[in-house]
Amino acid sequence: SAPSLQVASNTSRKDDWLEWLRSLSIELLKSSSSPALRSCGALAETYMQLPRDLFNAAFVSCWTEIPEHHQQELIRTLEQALMVPDLPEITQTILNLAEFMEHCDKGPLPLDPQILGEKAMQCRAYAKALHYKEEEFHKEPTSQVVEALISINNKLQQREAAMGLLEYARNHECEQLKVEERWYEKLHDWEKALDAYHEKLQENPHDIEFALGKMRCMEALGDWEQLQGVACKHWNQVDESGRERMSRMAAASAWGLEQWENVEKYVQCIPKDTMDGSFYRAVLSIHKRQYDVAKELIESSRDLLDAELTSMAGESYQRAYPAMVSVQMLAELEEVIQYDLFPQRRPVIRNMWWKRLQGCQRVVEDWQKIIQVRTLVVSPQEDMYTWLKYASLCRKSGRLTLSHKTLVMLMGTDPSVSVDQPLPTNFPQVTYAFTKHLWTSGEKKRAYSQLNQFVQTAQNLSAIHLSGPDEFKQPELRRRLFARCYMKLGSWQEQLQGINDQSIPSILQCYMTATQHDNMWYKAWHAWAYMNFQTVLFYKSQQMQNLSEDEKNQQVNQYTVPAVEGFFKSIALSKGSSLQDTLRLLTLWFDYGQWPQVYEAIIEGIRTIEIETWLSVIPQLIARIDTVRTFVGRLVHRLLIDIGKQHPQALVYPLTVASKSASQARRNAANKILKSMCEHSHNLVQQAVMVSDELIRVAILWHEMWHEGLEEASRLYFGERNVKGMFETLEPLHALLERGPQTLKETSFHQAYGADLGEAMEWCNQYKVSGNVRDLNQAWDLYYHVFRRITRQLPQLTSLELHYVSPKLLTCRDLELAVPGSYVPNQPVVRIAYINSSLTVITSKQRPRKLGIRGSNGKEYVFLLKGHEDLRQDERVMQLFGLVNSLLMGDPDTSRRNLTIQRYAVIPLSTNSGLIGWVPHCDTLHTLIKDYREKKKILLNIEHRIMTRMAPDYDHLTLMQKVEVFEHALRNSHGDDLARLLWLKSPSSEVWFDRRTNYTRSLAVMSMVGYILGLGDRHPSNLMLDRLSGKILHIDFGDCFEVAMNRDKFPEKIPFRLTRMLVNAMEVTGINGTYTRTCESVMKVLHRNKDSLMAVLEAFVYDPLLNWRLMENNNASTKCKRAQHSSSHSQEQISSDLNDSVSAMLNNSATNKMPVESSMENTGTGPRDGSQPETTNKKALAIITRVKEKLTGRDFNHEEPVDVHKQVELLIQQATSNENLCQCYIGWCPFW
Repeated sequence: SAPSLQVASNTSRKDDWLEWLRSLSIELLKSSSSPALRSCGALAETYMQLPRDLFNAAFVSCWTEIPEHHQQELIRTLEQALMVPDLPEITQTILNLAEFMEHCDKGPLPLDPQILGEKAMQCRAYAKALHYKEEEFHKEPTSQVVEALISINNKLQQREAAMGLLEYARNHECEQLKVEERWYEKLHDWEKALDAYHEKLQENPHDIEFALGKMRCMEALGDWEQLQGVACKHWNQVDESGRERMSRMAAASAWGLEQWENVEKYVQCIPKDTMDGSFYRAVLSIHKRQYDVAKELIESSRDLLDAELTSMAGESYQRAYPAMVSVQMLAELEEVIQYDLFPQRRPVIRNMWWKRLQGCQRVVEDWQKIIQVRTLVVSPQEDMYTWLKYASLCRKSGRLTLSHKTLVMLMGTDPSVSVDQPLPTNFPQVTYAFTKHLWTSGEKKRAYSQLNQFVQTAQNLSAIHLSGPDEFKQPELRRRLFARCYMKLGSWQEQLQGINDQSIPSILQCYMTATQHDNMWYKAWHAWAYMNFQTVLFYKSQQMQNLSEDEKNQQVNQYTVPAVEGFFKSIALSKGSSLQDTLRLLTLWFDYGQWPQVYEAIIEGIRTIEIETWLSVIPQLIARIDTVRTFVGRLVHRLLIDIGKQHPQALVYPLTVASKSASQARRNAANKILKSMCEHSHNLVQQAVMVSDELIRVAILWHEMWHEGLEEASRLYFGERNVKGMFETLEPLHALLERGPQTLKETSFHQAYGADLGEAMEWCNQYKVSGNVRDLNQAWDLYYHVFRRITRQLPQLTSLELHYVSPKLLTCRDLELAVPGSYVPNQPVVRIAYINSSLTVITSKQRPRKLGIRGSNGKEYVFLLKGHEDLRQDERVMQLFGLVNSLLMGDPDTSRRNLTIQRYAVIPLSTNSGLIGWVPHCDTLHTLIKDYREKKKILLNIEHRIMTRMAPDYDHLTLMQKVEVFEHALRNSHGDDLARLLWLKSPSSEVWFDRRTNYTRSLAVMSMVGYILGLGDRHPSNLMLDRLSGKILHIDFGDCFEVAMNRDKFPEKIPFRLTRMLVNAMEVTGINGTYTRTCESVMKVLHRNKDSLMAVLEAFVYDPLLNWRLMENNNASTKCKRAQHSSSHSQEQISSDLNDSVSAMLNNSATNKMPVESSMENTGTGPRDGSQPETTNKKALAIITRVKEKLTGRDFNHEEPVDVHKQVELLIQQATSNENLCQCYIGWCPFW
């Protein structure tokens, strides 16, 4: 490439540089050390695209072959090329090359990151610029770097990250890093920016830059009077260029105040050849009714906007949005002319304006500009709906001054002047909006009393006394308004007074009146039903000793029937998800369905709602099929039979699980419903039973069943001296063996181990007769021999062929049965065409299988078939995540950022096996870090090594000693593995930026939802990363409701996983920025919808099939060990392997010594199955109370609840505290 370098030194024109790049590309291909690239050299001379596409690969192949002095010369040439202005093709090529070299082992290129960052900014390659500026920030965070990062994040629509940088600058202010006033402006924090400029102007009153900054803030805040004052003050003190810069804002304020003489004065100074110049002149012409001139000016403005809009639209819609708002304003200026000239078109234009505004983003500044244009022909009083919506937007955006000003303008008077006077009633909608404004401003008692007073007064007024638009005088709209007023009164009274004997009747009356005024309004019915439900709970929890049982029932019954009726009505009216109402209804049904009035209300209500409503709560219905309450059980059975008639596919899998229950009552109830389904879906039921049985057979082979059973039996016998428990574990396994094998795999097991196991059983039977412990020892010698052989055989189990393990599944073709988890009502059913003949066994402790099912639509559905695990709790967690996703999608703030939880199908097959939908392109964090460290030749457990070197007996240290050792390990290791992984696995900066943003947001969402759920045991094998999107995915939801925090051994002290490796993979400011802001947004949504979440979580806690887990904390220590097995550091932690521990037990048994603790896990043969009585217990109540505290900000033992911002801050402090992290067990990897 020497000749190409030579050319570069003589180039000056643009064409010369382009020719240099072309010849360099071809020369690199011809000189490449790779034969494949060299062979492309000839073609590259004729086909121009080829050398461009192969430039990076050709460069890398030559780079290592070039002598060092040539390398330096080439770098100088590249830097020289970067400095040439107006050559985006060459700049982009060099930027792509630099990025490519960073990703491969031969790089990075020795180019200055500062130059690369600046050039990337000029090319609008903002993601690349972000990467280089962040590199600079890590070296030295100066004011210039921080400002550049704020600008870049703004360009990338990452306002949260930009706010994080500003917060960082405020917390680390020093000589090199000073917060600038304009930074607040860039973040649209207008009030803080205004205060900062005000301070600067007091120090230097004549500084034009500070005056302009102050004016920009006032314009954004809509403070026209103040803005006009500043403009007048400085207008005569500044030169021509100063007036030019000031004139647009001065004209905007004069327009806002309708001072048209001043508008004319200021417009003269706005340059004519700018978009603003043409726009404001057009506005002035319209005011003067010079419509032809106005049309020309509008056209001129469009031409000036055209270039900007075209370039922006090419990048992204988001970045083009501000220009789109300007285009909309120009279109509406034309419509303003039409509105004035053609009165008959006015209703159509008004309606179009309203619809168009609904499509705009909820940004106060944009709305302000748009509705200001409309004031040219429509006064705010005439366009009341739009201005009320604008006031509401201001209130919800925290712009309370602007909200107040807008409402006062609409009302025509300021009620704040005379606080004791009732609010004016001539504009009822405005009065209602004003009370909401008072409530948000903190004047809650005044808001309540004023609204109460207004409702009493307004109801007595006839429509004749009302001013404002004609539509407000329509009886239907007045009724709707009163419904909303009463709804607010009920809600506010509940918040101000709480739920007690005194407040209950009046709150219920408010909600009842709201339903009467608007009989088809979902929110009113929901509020009324929910209030009745809360009243039932209130009286249920009261100690009513002085009342007889009948009186207590009467007291509760008074509210139960209205609650049931209300929930049925709200479900019928609900347009979205009615899951929360359905679950509340089930709670009342299961608790009070025995009472005749409640029973009748439920029967009546079931007729009024769609049968599809019940599909989302099938797990809860099936959990109660064996209830001892006759009326409740009868109705549950009847409903399930009805569901089975219309949606058999939805019911057949869960019923099959229930039919395999250990409880006789559950089995009988499930079989009874399946029998009724056979009348209309005989084939379907038979296929479901067969497929379910065979999948269970494949999930847990006899080899695994015996391995697990012997492990459990040895723990019971040698660990606990529980002979009875040991026999109870072994007898079902022997019974299975006696029934005989049904597949080739089972036959081979029988041939290999049948004789030894049969002999062992005889020794056990002999022991039962003789009571001689030697007989048992003889049996255990044989069991141990079998166990050791199976242990050696299991690792060789890497794949399974259906021919050997389940010939029935192999012959399945074109079944009626739907693919598990695929059924959606009112959609074509995807049936099972066939099941793939080969299953891969995943090499982890529980050896799950990867199973492929071909659907009738031609698609392949992949599942993880898991044995040894009860998936019913995971199924309910997915139900909760579904609700959370619908709440997040319903909130404008969270849906705009696409904040959702990644879900997957969970289909239990029995109490200890099931299917999990396979999520493609995902790896556990443990796997990713392991692969990265192997590649980089870093020890996997380097941090743990450092800790054990400093303190070999770490677990027995005091807390402060642990902190010291833990921090020593952190200081002596990097912890940037995940950050490097995200960068290296992304093909470009743009992809890396998107993945990192998704990663940070998804981590934040699950941190908050996981905290509310009390989700524990988040070690690196329970978190997965989607390689394509960057989203974090959680698996294994066995530890919920803070079970991990309350266990005996290694209780967790952290609310969620937020270790340094996760933080380092975020933006430069770590948790300050996107992570914290996302946490706050999600927590606000969860707080706002707490009753919906409580409905799901209460159903979860009180579910008889699941609540046994909450009662057994000893299970948690087992869980702790299980996680250690799956984690890297466990290899050192868990001393010797299972064979050694069993032989040690056998040796101990000979001398009648009992080991202190068995290292064998209690995996059990499956959890309990709802056979306990349906009683509420203290533990469940404590869990519910704890969740309520979290959802109201009372979770930190404060007398007063904390706001969302403080709650998130305290949680992050707990999660990142080294004192808390150092107490986690080693397998949790707190140092990662």
